[in-house]
Amino acid sequence: MDTELPSGPAPDAPSPEQPAAPPVNRPEGFVAATLAELRKVVWPSRQQLFSESVAVILMVSLSAAAIAAVDRFYSWGSTQVFR
Repeated sequence: MDTELPSGPAPDAPSPEQPAAPPVNRPEGFVAATLAELRKVVWPSRQQLFSESVAVILMVSLSAAAIAAVDRFYSWGSTQVFR
């Protein structure tokens, strides 16, 4: 079976519109690349951060309570069986 590879620039080659990334194998290149990535981050608003934090804390608390309830049930059950 004969397949042809697409011609043109390599997929990892930077496009003319996109500047080449600094080399990350040196400390200054790593810092520059890290700062460039941090500029792309979309930070949440204060209200979104608060509401999602409350949701996470609530779900973790409910999960902990459910696990504790199951643990107590099995603990009680094992004491009934192995008296």
